[in-house]
Amino acid sequence: MPTTKPAPSAREQELLERAYAYSLTHGLADLSLRPLATAIGSSPRVLLFLFGSKDGLIRALLARARVDELELLRQLDARYDEPPGLTVVARELWTWLAAPERRPLMKFWVEAYGRSLVAPEGPWADYGRSTVDDWLELLKASQPDPGSAEAEARRTAVLAMLRGALLDLLATGDLKRTTKAVEDYLGD
Repeated sequence: MPTTKPAPSAREQELLERAYAYSLTHGLADLSLRPLATAIGSSPRVLLFLFGSKDGLIRALLARARVDELELLRQLDARYDEPPGLTVVARELWTWLAAPERRPLMKFWVEAYGRSLVAPEGPWADYGRSTVDDWLELLKASQPDPGSAEAEARRTAVLAMLRGALLDLLATGDLKRTTKAVEDYLGD
């Protein structure tokens, strides 16, 4: 009989939120439990007890980051009664992705996405793939005829363009230039 993990305790949830805030500013690449625990008012032993291992904590942090991304997708989905079109949704996505207050989350995403490519068996497993699937699903829902091969290719191209522009923005900080590139690509 399969066992399910009980709902997280209030303390586990609190520490996860603190660890998430910490990881948004410090990243995950060199995550060490001792400095993290000190920064969030805990101990390495408590973190290991609550999350099982460092990998368990990383998986929990990746899941927490995905919650923020999926919330955007839900918000966009709820705003329209009918598919608004790929261009409208792509512009809204760019505005959300490029907002200065989201830079820490976007840097976190880039780091986690990259790690999922080079360490596909570890705690990063499937992170990259799942985010691609999430975003493609949102873009698919915005298209009036999403089932065609042409529609699939178009949403894949839009996603690639948004992610490329995001990488460029994060590397250079040049919002004006990257936004112009997005607008030029999307056209009228």
